[in-house]
Amino acid sequence: MSDKREELLIGSHVRMAAPLYFEGAVQETLSYQANALMLYTGAPQNTVRVPLTRMRIEEGKALLKAHHIPLERVIVHAPYLINLANVHKPEAGEFALAFLIRELERAMAIGARYVVLHPGSYTTATRQEGIKAIIQRLNALPPFSRRMVICLETMAGKGSELGRSFEELAAILQEVKPAVNFGVCLDTCHVHDAGYDVHKADQLLDLFDRIIGLRRLHVIHLNDSQNERGAHKDRHANIGEGKIGLEALYKIAHHPKTAHIVKILETPYRNGKPPYREEIALLREKKADI
Repeated sequence: MSDKREELLIGSHVRMAAPLYFEGAVQETLSYQANALMLYTGAPQNTVRVPLTRMRIEEGKALLKAHHIPLERVIVHAPYLINLANVHKPEAGEFALAFLIRELERAMAIGARYVVLHPGSYTTATRQEGIKAIIQRLNALPPFSRRMVICLETMAGKGSELGRSFEELAAILQEVKPAVNFGVCLDTCHVHDAGYDVHKADQLLDLFDRIIGLRRLHVIHLNDSQNERGAHKDRHANIGEGKIGLEALYKIAHHPKTAHIVKILETPYRNGKPPYREEIALLREKKADI
């Protein structure tokens, strides 16, 4: 790796809470000395949503502009309960599609370009049936969604999760149109738990490029893992305190091929407090021995 260091595009998951909502999320971002952020437009486990008129969107945008943070560094994460792969309960799949459309409308109002989405779980169907359902539903999105890029997240492979391999994501991405509106969010904890070797950054990114294409990698979730490689469990650890370790995560963060990509921390709170300011500083610090 070159000694040259470009600006590290890094932030964390931040809260969207009353009374300041989006403005408060940006304030939290700035408190971590971050230059990017990821948020949910409401609780990720339910459908309750605050009206856009109460979310202080323009105030948040003004704060971003004042600190020279472009809107494309605001990442929206779709709720966990969206499961586009549900085959045996068509009504649940249609609900998932409708809710995703609603979330995309909210992301568009914020001005976000990238929306991260868990591909889904095939439950009692087959893996191929689940992939087919995801493709059909993503291709049914309305035209306004083309203002954004939906980034399918790499998954750890718990149960019937789809997206546990680059090949599964490639199978979806090859069939969704227009291609420019779909990409990938690579989660380091998830790919480690799925069996990929995050310690070999060059090889990992080269493999991703061969199977999916690095041009389609738009977001990186930078997390350590509590588990051994290949455990298929998905339990995040704080940076440098898990089985991946600081050196490997630092190399991913500063790799020349990821310089233009926003990195987002989703690491656990310590004693009820977010660790993001310290972890961002740790990842920004130049390491002579790495």
